[in-house]
Amino acid sequence: MSFPRMLRVKQHFDATRVENVAAETSAQLTKLSLEKRLKPGQTVAITAGSRGIRNVAVVVRAIVDHVRALGGVPFIVPAMGSHGGGTAEGQAGILAGYGITPETMGCDVRSSMETVIVDRTPQGIPVHFDKHASQADHVIVCNRVKPHTGFVGEIESGLHKMMLIGLGKHEGAKIYHRAIADHSFMEIILAVGESVIRKCKVLAGVAIVENAYDETALVEAVAPEDFFLREQELLKKAVAWLPRLPFTSCDLLIIDEIGKNISGTGMDTNVIGRKYNDHAATDRDTVRCRRIFVRGLTHETHGNATGIGMSEFTNQRTIDAVDRKITAINCITGLHPTAAMLPMAFETDQEVITAALQTIGLVEPPAARVIQIANTLHLAEVRVSEAYQQDVAVREDLEVIEPARDMAFDASGNLIPVHAH
Repeated sequence: MSFPRMLRVKQHFDATRVENVAAETSAQLTKLSLEKRLKPGQTVAITAGSRGIRNVAVVVRAIVDHVRALGGVPFIVPAMGSHGGGTAEGQAGILAGYGITPETMGCDVRSSMETVIVDRTPQGIPVHFDKHASQADHVIVCNRVKPHTGFVGEIESGLHKMMLIGLGKHEGAKIYHRAIADHSFMEIILAVGESVIRKCKVLAGVAIVENAYDETALVEAVAPEDFFLREQELLKKAVAWLPRLPFTSCDLLIIDEIGKNISGTGMDTNVIGRKYNDHAATDRDTVRCRRIFVRGLTHETHGNATGIGMSEFTNQRTIDAVDRKITAINCITGLHPTAAMLPMAFETDQEVITAALQTIGLVEPPAARVIQIANTLHLAEVRVSEAYQQDVAVREDLEVIEPARDMAFDASGNLIPVHAH
């Protein structure tokens, strides 16, 4: 079979970014005058999650330093629902992978899957809260604000989600996801969030928004009473700065790697579509990918292949890298069992692409619209097939940095990754 020839293309996105992340974090916290509530000697639990947030260790360390400068005693709690295999050791290991350890942060990292039930929502749902955080005098909630991969609302993924899923640990994540099957996402997130703010001594929030280049575009300290309104506004910024595929439809999307450090669903459904249906774009999706081929898992995902079930094709080495138990725990907790299903696999990428291009309809393989990306977080440089060449030529936000060439395979018949030059 003849494959499409591919061009290397650079996308030009809004490049708003924070130059000194630590200084900005400290300045933002200073604006809240936390010394009015934080007394010397009081303990402060600071959340750290499992997403691959750029500069997360820098932000968390700046929060630690600010708390200590006010005379407080900071400590860090992993806040990541069921990730890390649903174990305290696994969650501490994820943070260590991001450079968040007692040694680098200068304070304790207290990892536990134990929770306490601090309240019940009007729907009768128990509100779970991390045991260590519950014992602190104050809690600072830190998270990235971005569009959720499965829900749409005025609030999606951010400070509220960290209070629910992150600090709720595995038990909380299970019950809240189950509740969302019977109640609206907003109904649950507002009920639990209000309860946590009222009952769990939340001192402040630190919201992070990233630009399309996976850089820190904004850091903002938010008072608890402002979480709801401010998170809505920050979500709008996050949507505007979201990285995107260069074109809204393709016959085959090739993704070099997926993982929990990239997205909650391994590959961000806000980028690839399939937010409402794992295997087809709906009228509510803005992107339509007829077929998806996942080439690998990130090292940081530790075998958690959540989201691989949204693709039709993969290779055997990716199947071999999947930790079925960890993936199952995450997908069952998130009420997304289809995300753990394993797609059709072939030994080499060459075989996968041959098979995939036989399933795209009447278009002949050399004329297929193919896009290859590193992952859904890093989209500044991509490869697109010659079928898009005329479209690229009229787009001011796209720049050809390498002319059309045959698909590049290594000696084993596997594609050269986008970020390999």
